[in-house]
Amino acid sequence: MPDVERFDTVILGSGQGGKSLAWALARSGRRVAVVERRWVGGSCPAVACMPSKNELWSARVAHLVRHAAEFGTTTGKVETNMRRVLARKQAMVEREIALHIAEYDRSGAVLIMGSAQFIAPRTLEVQLSDGDVRVLSGEQVVINVGTHPAIPAVPGLEEARALTHIEALELDYVPPHLLVLGGGYVAMEFAQAYRRFGSRVTVITTGSQLLSREDCDVGAELYRVLSAEDVTVVLGAEPTYVRGRSGDGVTVSVRRASEIAEIEASDLMIAAGRVPNTAHVGLELAGVELDARGYIEVNDRLETTAPRVWAIGECAGSPQFTHVSVDDARIVKENMSGGDRSTRDRLTPYVLFTDPPLAHVGLTEREAKRLGIAVRVAKLEMSSVLRTQATSETAGFMKVLVSQSDDVILGFTMIGSEAGEVMSTVQCAMLAQLPYQRLRDAVVAHLTMTEGLGRLLSTVPPRAEPHR
Repeated sequence: MPDVERFDTVILGSGQGGKSLAWALARSGRRVAVVERRWVGGSCPAVACMPSKNELWSARVAHLVRHAAEFGTTTGKVETNMRRVLARKQAMVEREIALHIAEYDRSGAVLIMGSAQFIAPRTLEVQLSDGDVRVLSGEQVVINVGTHPAIPAVPGLEEARALTHIEALELDYVPPHLLVLGGGYVAMEFAQAYRRFGSRVTVITTGSQLLSREDCDVGAELYRVLSAEDVTVVLGAEPTYVRGRSGDGVTVSVRRASEIAEIEASDLMIAAGRVPNTAHVGLELAGVELDARGYIEVNDRLETTAPRVWAIGECAGSPQFTHVSVDDARIVKENMSGGDRSTRDRLTPYVLFTDPPLAHVGLTEREAKRLGIAVRVAKLEMSSVLRTQATSETAGFMKVLVSQSDDVILGFTMIGSEAGEVMSTVQCAMLAQLPYQRLRDAVVAHLTMTEGLGRLLSTVPPRAEPHR
């Protein structure tokens, strides 16, 4: 066995949280090694967040050009050149790789490309990409191995070689008919994008609504948005078998209530959730325990069951967003130095990058009801926001949940243009625990989407009188 190389910190996985932590620790003078199996910088800049939003923007441009006549601009026939779309995306990925390598050089953190397994507590054997082997030991170890797409146990699905989000971002052609299995966030973004590129798109989901974690009105509004763009959505449908191969033609049989139907398509995409990358890593040799779903067990300080071993990001069961992984890294960095930061009461926003986008922070109505929290709800259609009359972006709504007892904002949801930016304004008010009237009465620039918050908050119902 090779000699053991000793580091202050070894980080398994170079995702957003792992690399941020590595660079910060290395700049503070610690000897840090990062082991990455496949993508420099992790999946976010390579095959997930940034590449997907790059191609979604190309799809939005195609959509705008096709509808240019509505705004007074005359165009000819519009077609999508997927090779150009792919080249634009790949150029961005290459720039990101170069920036990451430069940051490793500047910080002094060591990036090691290879597959790692624990062979003892806080000790990893790394099979390098060139075939060599290195053994690393860390005074502290951070596990940041992420997740991968789940493939449901549907007969024929594995043989069909369905696209995941990774392969869908590598297509250099427009599928004649793309069938998407799944009704969650990834499914929605890709379904709309490929419809705008020119594909016929059918979405099949087992749920009774799109985006099953959201309130019913959110799922219904997104259904209307997609239907308006001629995306076919089949709700409450259970796939029973698949024939054929994606790219060459597939047939999916689905059961809906008591009926069986077959849907034919040229290409098949699966977007049915995520599975943690915790198998075959030797976690049992490291003393790291998993929960029933295969996620690493951590406390609210992100400590695992093994001494001086931490876990961050999706593999630790954190909400599956890049910005959460970054916050995980901040928590671990402070706690490594004797701090006491926690994941408790973290206010986590998120954005679904459909067009219009969905943004949310805090409680949903469904969560408030489940937790027994008394709230007042106000809702405003986006068509009532003056800016949408100028831009014709009238789809969607804003919704706010206000505490019954003290007037603070407990939750905000928006489907509408610039939803993420508007949501961030509400998030700041929530972090400051301002009564909603402070935001309602703020002087907000005209003509902006954020201006709609004043009208929304003006419709918050008054507090209920206490029972005597």
